[in-house]
Amino acid sequence: MKSRSLARDKEFEISNSRAETTDSLSLLRELCASVVKRGAPFTQVKYVRVFAYLSLFGTSVALLSPPLNVIARQKQRPRTTTSSQSASSFAASSVKNRTITVRTEPSAAVWLNEVRRGTTDQAGQLVIPNVSASRYKLRVRASGFREKIIPLLPRAGNSTVEVRLARTTDEAELAFQQAEEGREKARDDEARKEVVAAYKRALKLRPVFPASHVGLARVLLDMNDHDAALEQIREARRDRAVYPEASTVEGRILRDTADTDAAIQAFRRAIREARGFQPEAYTGLGLVLEDKGRHEETVEAFNQAIAQLSDTEPILYQLLGTVYEKLEKYKEAVAAYEKYLQLAPNGKLAPAISSVIDQLRIQAAEQETSPN
Repeated sequence: MKSRSLARDKEFEISNSRAETTDSLSLLRELCASVVKRGAPFTQVKYVRVFAYLSLFGTSVALLSPPLNVIARQKQRPRTTTSSQSASSFAASSVKNRTITVRTEPSAAVWLNEVRRGTTDQAGQLVIPNVSASRYKLRVRASGFREKIIPLLPRAGNSTVEVRLARTTDEAELAFQQAEEGREKARDDEARKEVVAAYKRALKLRPVFPASHVGLARVLLDMNDHDAALEQIREARRDRAVYPEASTVEGRILRDTADTDAAIQAFRRAIREARGFQPEAYTGLGLVLEDKGRHEETVEAFNQAIAQLSDTEPILYQLLGTVYEKLEKYKEAVAAYEKYLQLAPNGKLAPAISSVIDQLRIQAAEQETSPN
C-alpha cells in the first residue's frame, strides 16, 4: 500500500504541489492516475505528491465546460464520438455558460454544489468561469467566520454574488476550520497527526459533526489507516444518512484496499445520493472501471466528471485520452489531448503529450484510410 500513499489530495482543489518532468508519458499517466484515484486535484504531478480532487477530488476535489455538456443536460448517457464530433463538442461546451463572481472575505474557500472552485483573493473576490445556467448551492468558508450556504437559481448571463460572513466564536467550528486548513497543507504524517488531533477536538466539542468525520476520514486515508478511515465514514453516515461526499470517500478507501467491486458500489451510491452531480465520484468510478479493463464505461464516467467541472481540471482530458488510446480510438485521443493542451499549454504534462500527439495523428490517419 505504500505506493498508493505517494499521491495525496485536498479533494478536488488545486494545490501548490510541484511536479517533476519525465520523458516517459506512460509513467506520468501512471502517476496521474494514482493521484486521481485518491481523489486528489488534477493539474500538477510530482513523484511523491500530485494535485488536486483531488480530491476528486481535494477537499477540495478539483479535476471542466464539458465536452458532453449538452448531452449531460439532456440526461443521456455519453457515447463515444469521432474526433471531429469530440472537437466540436469541446468547442460548443461553453456556449450557454456564464461567469459567477463571488465577493466575500479574503482567502475564503468557495464551493459550488460541493465542488471546490477556488479561494478568494486578497480583495475577497473569486471569478468562476464556465458555469452552466443551472441551480447551484454556493458554500463559502473563511477562517474565523461562520460558514454560509446560499442557493443560486438558474439564470442566463454573468452575475456577481455578495456573501457576507459573520464572525464566529464557536470552538468546534474553529477547530474544524483549523483541521481543514491543516489537511490541505500537510505533507507528512507528523503534520497529519496534528490535523487528526484538530478534527478530534472539533468532534469532542460537537459530537454530531458529519463534515468533521469525513475530513478525519480523508486524512486517515492519507495516512493509510483504512480501518479507522472507514469507521469515520460510518460515524458520518450515522449522523447524516444520505451523504454523497461520505460515500465518495468510502469509494476511495475501498479502491485503495483493492476492493474494487465495493468501491464501484460506493461511488455509484454517491452519485445517486447527489442526484447525479458528484464529479469526484465519477472520476473515482472511472479509475476503478479502468482498473478492471472496462474502458468504454471508463470513458462515460470521465466524460460525466468533465461535464460537471467546467474545465477546471485539464488532467481529466489527459486521462480520457489515455483510455481512448487503449481503445485504439486515436482520433478521439488526439481530440482529448488537444483539449488538455488548450487548457494547460504550460502544464507539467504538456511536453510529454506534445511529444506523442503527432504520432497519434498519424495512427488516426492510417485508421481512416484502412479498408477495415
